Amino acid sequence: MKVILVNGSPHKEGCVYTALSEVAKTLNEQGVETEIFHVGIPAIQDCIGCFSCRDHRGKCAYDKDTVNVFLEKAKDADGFIFGSPVYYAHPSGRILSFMDRAFFAGKEFLENKPAAIVVSARRAGTTASIDAMMKHLTINNMPVVSSNYWNMVHGSTPEDVKKDLEGLQVMRILAQNLAWLLKCIEAGKNSGIEPPVREEKIWTNFIR
Repeated sequence: MKVILVNGSPHKEGCVYTALSEVAKTLNEQGVETEIFHVGIPAIQDCIGCFSCRDHRGKCAYDKDTVNVFLEKAKDADGFIFGSPVYYAHPSGRILSFMDRAFFAGKEFLENKPAAIVVSARRAGTTASIDAMMKHLTINNMPVVSSNYWNMVHGSTPEDVKKDLEGLQVMRILAQNLAWLLKCIEAGKNSGIEPPVREEKIWTNFIR
């Protein structure tokens, strides 16, 4: 079993990384392989709704950033954590653009796999950021993993985050819950339980 933890911060080893590392450490202790995937510093292209990904079989037509690199890895992953810093009470534009394209082009690599959102803030805007990012998971048939509080840490520096003992505990419990769910899914598969057969999508036209 493998979980990819996506660091949506421009800082490769900043506050978001510190939170994700706590999750990864606990997952490893539970026997789950992990990889922290850094979205990177170069600009992430927004989705332009060209629908070319429908002809590229799970690959975005724009191939100059890290989205397709992630999608290639996502094929073999069993679960995901998406992390972001909080800017002006919302997630970074970087992670939103990344997730828009990754979920639109590669939904088949993400569907039915458990996932969670993690955010880092100095003070406020955390729950609004979680809500914004969570919508990507809940539109794509992904089991959402929770903890004993909302998945957030606080601090302006990695050293601050390490002092947020409650936040770090939330990360560990999140990891424990994710590992448990992954093992339950694996046990189900071994018993012959397959994911639901999906109905063909119904598109309702609201223009009359």
